[in-house]
Amino acid sequence: MINKQQKTKIFLTFLNEKYSDAECSLVHRNPFELLIATVLSAQCTDERVNKVTRVLFDKYPDAESMSDSDPEELMEIVRPTGFYKNKASNILKISKKIAGDYQGKLPLDMEKLTELPGVGRKTANVVLGNFGMAEGIVVDTHVKRITTRIGIVSADDPEKIEKELMVLIPKNRWNKFSHQVIAFGRDICRSRTPKCNECGMNKFCAYFLDKGGVR
Repeated sequence: MINKQQKTKIFLTFLNEKYSDAECSLVHRNPFELLIATVLSAQCTDERVNKVTRVLFDKYPDAESMSDSDPEELMEIVRPTGFYKNKASNILKISKKIAGDYQGKLPLDMEKLTELPGVGRKTANVVLGNFGMAEGIVVDTHVKRITTRIGIVSADDPEKIEKELMVLIPKNRWNKFSHQVIAFGRDICRSRTPKCNECGMNKFCAYFLDKGGVR
């Protein structure tokens, strides 16, 4: 029986072979745009977010212009992403703080990022990781579900899962790992109807083997 470290190495090799080109699917040109897009992506598809941000960033290309935006107009623009009142409110507060406290430049620092309204560790990890300054691993619903299913983590809380993964995965893989797992989750290891019989990890997967290798 293989241990978690061995299973993780096998999983990383599998991800590199199958999803080597996986990358952030939120369209952005700079850290500020990625932060706003990530805030909007909560409970929304990246595809829909990209349609919204195309309009949003054309009208408000930076923190200064967005901080001066009309709240009602901002809500209408982000409405398609859902929870638009809260999202618009947070985006406006974020923009005002960046424009006022940081001269319009988003600080690439975990502590300062998580002090921004509506920005938690996961969102901060997305921004930092995609700009070469990873301080952790993004644990979204895909990463949580899949690492638990395969059996390389035992925790259920996202922050505890992140801590376990940070021990198992080399730091230079932290950002890429999340993108690859998300791609794997959308492709094979789906939430409700996983394609276990098509999965190259099934003979190592606790979820699959627990059912006698039948899915």
